[in-house]
Amino acid sequence: MSPLRILISLFLPTFFLFSCSFIPVVQSKTSIQSQRLDDQRSALVQLQQDLYFSPNFTFSSKLELWDLKTDYCSWKGVTCDGLGYVIGLDLNSKNLSGNFHSIFDLHHLQRLNFAENNFNTTLFPYEFEGLPNLTHLNLSASCFHGQIPIAISHLTRLVSLDLSNQDYCYWRNYQIVDSHDDGYYPILKLEKPTFNSLVKNLMFLEELYLDRVNISTQSTKWCGIISSTLPNLHVLSMSSCGLTGPLCSSFSTLHFLSKLNLDDNLISYLPLNFLESSSRLVSLSLRYCNLSGHFPTEVFLLPKMQSIDISQNYNLMGPLPEFSINNNLQVISLFLTNFSGELPKSIGNLRLLTKLDLGGCYFSGSIPSSLANLTDLVELYLSDNNFSGLTPPFHRSGVPNLAILNLGGNRLSGSIHSSLFTLPSLHTLSLEGNQLVGEIDEFPNASFSVMRDLSLGDNYLNGSIPNSILQLSRLESLYIGYNNFGSMKLDMFFQLKNLRSLDLSNMSLLIGSDNKSLIFPQLEELALRSCNLTGFPEFIKTQGKLAFLDLSYNQLANSSFSIESHNKSFTIPQLDYLNLRSCNFTGFPEFIKTQGKLTVLDLSHNQIQGFVPNWLRKTTLLRLDLSFNAIDFPKQFPFGDANSSFPMLWLLILRSCNISTFPEFLKSQENLEYLDLSNNKISGAVPNWLWKKSLGYLSLSNNHLSSLDQFLHNQSLTSSQGSFLRPICKLSQLYLFNASYNNLSGTIPGCLGNISTLDLLDLQGNHFSGILPNFAEATRLWTLKVSENRLEGKLPKSLAKCTQLEVLDVGNNMMYDTFPFWLEKLPALKVLILQGNRFYGQIKHSKHENGFLALDVLDIASNEISGELSIDFLQATQLRSLKIGGNKLEGKLPRSLANCTKLEVLDLGNNMVHDTFPVWLEKLPSLKVTYPPHFCNV
Repeated sequence: MSPLRILISLFLPTFFLFSCSFIPVVQSKTSIQSQRLDDQRSALVQLQQDLYFSPNFTFSSKLELWDLKTDYCSWKGVTCDGLGYVIGLDLNSKNLSGNFHSIFDLHHLQRLNFAENNFNTTLFPYEFEGLPNLTHLNLSASCFHGQIPIAISHLTRLVSLDLSNQDYCYWRNYQIVDSHDDGYYPILKLEKPTFNSLVKNLMFLEELYLDRVNISTQSTKWCGIISSTLPNLHVLSMSSCGLTGPLCSSFSTLHFLSKLNLDDNLISYLPLNFLESSSRLVSLSLRYCNLSGHFPTEVFLLPKMQSIDISQNYNLMGPLPEFSINNNLQVISLFLTNFSGELPKSIGNLRLLTKLDLGGCYFSGSIPSSLANLTDLVELYLSDNNFSGLTPPFHRSGVPNLAILNLGGNRLSGSIHSSLFTLPSLHTLSLEGNQLVGEIDEFPNASFSVMRDLSLGDNYLNGSIPNSILQLSRLESLYIGYNNFGSMKLDMFFQLKNLRSLDLSNMSLLIGSDNKSLIFPQLEELALRSCNLTGFPEFIKTQGKLAFLDLSYNQLANSSFSIESHNKSFTIPQLDYLNLRSCNFTGFPEFIKTQGKLTVLDLSHNQIQGFVPNWLRKTTLLRLDLSFNAIDFPKQFPFGDANSSFPMLWLLILRSCNISTFPEFLKSQENLEYLDLSNNKISGAVPNWLWKKSLGYLSLSNNHLSSLDQFLHNQSLTSSQGSFLRPICKLSQLYLFNASYNNLSGTIPGCLGNISTLDLLDLQGNHFSGILPNFAEATRLWTLKVSENRLEGKLPKSLAKCTQLEVLDVGNNMMYDTFPFWLEKLPALKVLILQGNRFYGQIKHSKHENGFLALDVLDIASNEISGELSIDFLQATQLRSLKIGGNKLEGKLPRSLANCTKLEVLDLGNNMVHDTFPVWLEKLPSLKVTYPPHFCNV
């Protein structure tokens, strides 16, 4: 036997024995692997059983997401790795409810997306620590509420976390279910654990979305926490989180930050080193953040910046810079800011720009023609500025993608260029509120236009309406009122079959009796204000979809077609809003009886007399304005059940109605949020039942009231005791309170300074005494007027916390204090009136760089201020009125006044100023000077 055969004979038995022993091991591992994969499938099957299809919270049904006969790795929304482990689960926007406990058996899961569902529960029951490999978690807009659990902080591998916008889910559903507009929706919050506890272990986090999560308990610490714990952050989105305080300087350590959204927080101002932290920014959104001062224009020039939205920061100032050709900006939104100056011609260099919104700013000069060559531009809003000159000629080739063009509310002149109507993508054109003149030319291919909204009203256009406009077959909204067009027949507009909104106000409109049966099939809104109508237009009765009707400023009650005498019982089935203001009615129009869906009714400025009729009670009424009529309410309101007189009413205006007592029916109006009883003849004390907790707006001005509290007639309380017991202190939602020009006396209720929602407080023209209360909690206050009282003491230093304060008027009191330099830090302060008090001492130089930066009016006349005449503390170049007469100031006129180019009023009288008339004052064209008596050449 050969050696090879001997080896084989010895080896084969050994190999056989070894193989037999190995097979069970392999089989065992395969069995374990199979079992694990079965666990993956079982968890998904259980998930499908635990979830329900529940759109709009209206009903639930069992869910069939997947075909259980197929491989689970092929199921929609499921991602597996090479071994069959589930590593991704995406079930967004499925209208899901129920529970998802079973997913915590998917320990290999890396990505989980349950966004935009309807879970309507808390997150506490879920054991997120069971998903240690999770890198992406998205639970946004799915109706989760309550405290965010600490378990999420254990997901230390997270790269992206999105818990944002939970209340959007409730809004989305309730809009369909019961049309709640302003209801309270549950929110997510961070209290225990705190914001710091949530993020301190998430060091790999690159994207954090916590929009509309309540973090107010750590509202001032958020910035330092983020910059110290999340060094790798690329995206930060925390809008509407209740954050306060400025961006901290340590924000500059976030070297990778590319997208920042902090909308709707009280950020106040940006740090000096903001540019250091923004060099990588691609998107910046700081909308409605109470920013003030000068915005660093260099931000617009950052090389990577694509989108900037700093809109609704009303006191944020600055010009636009010159733009270079190499610019990546696609979106600029400065809507409702204090930006001003002229638009640079170089704005035409922004070749990638798709949206430019400068509406509600203070820009002036002409609109650069270079805007008309931005080929990517889709939306252009330049409304409500001070632009003048001609409208640039926009042509098809220059702006082929322009869909929205809004130039309304400026001072544009000249005629309307017909090329505007031929832009291929334009569906919204707004030119209202300018000084445009002439006729509108016919334009070609009107029937092929995509124009939906056309607004040309409030100009000086004349002639006739071109047929081209009447051929815009897709037109849904047309406003051409308040022009100088000649008389026209209403029936010419009936060919616009898709019209939903039509405003022909202030036009000489001919409505024939043969128009009775004509119908706008889609019409929902109709405004015919000041159209010289002498009767109710019969065609309106046939408009089945009409919800909004404004016939104000006509003579509807002066003809045989009067509503009172003609067809009293007709119904406009969908009518929701009715404005009959100033229509010469002497009684309540009876056709209102049959309008079953009416929520808004305006009968103000008529000649209606007598008691409000019983039938006016509408269970649907939300807003009612009866002001400027000689009406009254019976003491026992004869509505049958007095407790349900206006059950839904939240706004009631009874201004100048000759009312002498508080209407009794107000006792039962528990939903009232807005109440105006000003300019009446109401005397005595305010009854305790008037102070409804629901009230946000309350005006009692110009009456004969003697007390804010009934009980003060027979009880004597100290100011501190009264603050807790006085009924007015129940108004925790009050944002405006006006009790000016009455006979009110005693102390100002101290609790008014503790109402955190208070925006405006006007108590001027009364007999209040004592000191001005502290405003430690009313930090939203923007107007405070307490002039013409008998107040003493000092200005409360707590006013320095009111960073939104614009108007402070304490004139004509007996206050005794030094000049309040500490007010100079208030960034929004525009009007400061201290005149007629006993403010004393010298006005010294300010140590603050931006002192009184926004000031328009300064009145410190008739005080005891002495020393050198100096206004160097003023940095406000837009100052319009300066009154410092009646003090003991001396010296010469400060040359810095020459920088106040908008100055209109200067009162220096009754001081000890010795100076020659300064010639440089003549360069201020609008100035009216009250000279002091010692000008040497006067």
